[in-house]
Amino acid sequence: MILLLSARPSASSQLILASLQARPLFVHPSRFPPFHTFKTLTMSTSKSAASLIPTDPAKVMVIRDVTPTITTLSVPFARFGRIKLGGRATLVKMQSGNVAVFSPVALTPDVKAKVKSLGPVKYIVAPDIEHHIFISTWVQEYPDAEVIGPEGLPEKREQDPATKGTKFAHVFSAKNKLDLKISPEFDQEFSTEFFHSHVNKELVFLHKPTKTMIEADLLFNLPATEQYSKTGLDPRSGFLTKLFVGIQNTKGNMTWQKRFLWYGASSKDRAGFTESVKRINTWDYDRIIPCHGEVIETGGKATMNTATEWFTAQK
Repeated sequence: MILLLSARPSASSQLILASLQARPLFVHPSRFPPFHTFKTLTMSTSKSAASLIPTDPAKVMVIRDVTPTITTLSVPFARFGRIKLGGRATLVKMQSGNVAVFSPVALTPDVKAKVKSLGPVKYIVAPDIEHHIFISTWVQEYPDAEVIGPEGLPEKREQDPATKGTKFAHVFSAKNKLDLKISPEFDQEFSTEFFHSHVNKELVFLHKPTKTMIEADLLFNLPATEQYSKTGLDPRSGFLTKLFVGIQNTKGNMTWQKRFLWYGASSKDRAGFTESVKRINTWDYDRIIPCHGEVIETGGKATMNTATEWFTAQK
């Protein structure tokens, strides 16, 4: 969900607003801010949105080896400047020696050094139409890398002078999603599901050797503790953050995550969303690396199954 905000609410902004209006609600109305509060928060300019990115990301970024072949780059990020969601890139050193980068964040000197220690960057992945603003920087640094993204993103980037000109080698669409091949080395190591019915056009990946799912906005695991660990800030602080942490966590039966997906993310095509859910249900994974919130080191599949069970049960 790392993006530049505009005067018109983005797809992810609309998703948040829709989920907050989802029914039935089992929280006292006094706990919720007025609807116009959320609407007002979306009325930012691109110039002011730049302030949402850390001015010195090198100081606050957490670079961590999750496994010998997977490294995460975790950073603070506040949606609308107020909701602490955090952001995360994932680097995967493939069996071929090449590196795949998912949801790139700021390319700091420390990140460059880490990438150099892993190997040549072969793939740069924008996992949805929101997580893409650092793509240009990475492509400039690693011009031989193949850019992967969902339908709608190339056109979106071409409309902005700051992001236009990126060549996408592979674009997933509703029509080609079951047949699109990236390369033998990539397809051997990763399974991919394109949630074309998700409002943000989500690409979800399974790194088969480590049984790790890599995803952006399909599942949140707030609070963003690791992502804010170098800031000196409480990742739960602020009224809107507390509200959203209560909605987008993985505790209990995850009722709010279910509503977020059902009423917000998939409302325009639940049948298509259900088909994608069924496909990832066949995957063998234990860990989930989300862009927002904590890495789920174990039990990830059970967590995802709980979050998406309304689709499999056709509630």
